[in-house]
Amino acid sequence: MLLKLNVVAAAVVALSAGFASAQTVVTIAHVGPTSGAIAHLGKDNENGAKMAVEELNAAGVTIGGKKVTLKLMTEDDAADPKQGTSVAQKLVDAKVSGVIGHLNSGTTIPASKLYSDAGIPQVSPSATNPKYTRQGFKTAFRLVADDTQLGGTLGRYAVKELKGKSIAVIDDRTAYGQGVAEEFSKAVVASGGVVVAKEFTTDKATDFNSILTTIKGKKADVVFFGGMDAVAGPMLRQMKSLGINAKFMGGDGICSTELVKLGGDAIADNQVYCAEAGGVEGQGKAGMEKFKTAFKAKYNADVQVYAPYVYDGVKLMVAAMVKAGSSDPAKYLPVMAATKDYQGVTGPITFDEKGDIKNGALTLKTVRGGKLTELAVIR
Repeated sequence: MLLKLNVVAAAVVALSAGFASAQTVVTIAHVGPTSGAIAHLGKDNENGAKMAVEELNAAGVTIGGKKVTLKLMTEDDAADPKQGTSVAQKLVDAKVSGVIGHLNSGTTIPASKLYSDAGIPQVSPSATNPKYTRQGFKTAFRLVADDTQLGGTLGRYAVKELKGKSIAVIDDRTAYGQGVAEEFSKAVVASGGVVVAKEFTTDKATDFNSILTTIKGKKADVVFFGGMDAVAGPMLRQMKSLGINAKFMGGDGICSTELVKLGGDAIADNQVYCAEAGGVEGQGKAGMEKFKTAFKAKYNADVQVYAPYVYDGVKLMVAAMVKAGSSDPAKYLPVMAATKDYQGVTGPITFDEKGDIKNGALTLKTVRGGKLTELAVIR
């Protein structure tokens, strides 16, 4: 009888220990395209999330008086809106405490409705279409400047700094590509410039000869592409083969180290101009360089674009949980919304009433000597 009681007691203790352990695991999800043409960008973001979670677990995190273990749930949306919503539903069903992602505006926007309905905070490190934070969702947050700032800045730069007289615009028909191209076009016209051609392709296209031949006929001296580096690289090569010597511009989607590889010798010095929707200056540069060095040592890869923003997103979210004393989204969400001057590697973070970062920075870059070179940080 005593033996049976001891066995029962041991089982109860084991169950209790297992329950306690389960209670101390806080799951945060990261979503991005880790397959497909821009998998290099999705993996870059995912690695930023992994790095943050590993550092936090190593340092120890206590929420509401209990030491917790952070678990990262990673999902691939393949930059596809349908897969994005399918993944979002999976995360809602898993009752994750928060989501960092998605990367693209086209996946972020439809997924945001599901997270909003479930009350799960979502921080996008890179979606720039203004619609994302203008749907009235209290759960949506953005860590970078939006297309109004991004496209607008590039449009003004094309006219005022690059002295573009005949400007052609191409977009890839995605929410991001169309959005940034539209804002660019509006700023060109407002600055006194002329848009001589508006063409479009897809985010999976490889042949651009038809639209580029049209653009060559219009004698464009600046070509703007609203899309991603996987398309921009081959486009630059075809521009060279057609003898188009125009300046080439784009938003954060092309502002990556991968573009330089994909474009290769088709990219002349000071031909490509892009803007990253973020940036650090002054004392912040040392922190960013330290992050990039640690990232390279850990993953044997250079930061593409947004890994630091994912890293900050994870840490900011956990800081809100710690401050609220709870990983329950309903309890820490108001604390996160009230974030003011959080010091991340990407600079100070304060959210406005829509969930957008206040005073978001833009970093203008060009390609020189086969490398992306910073021109200026603009706010």
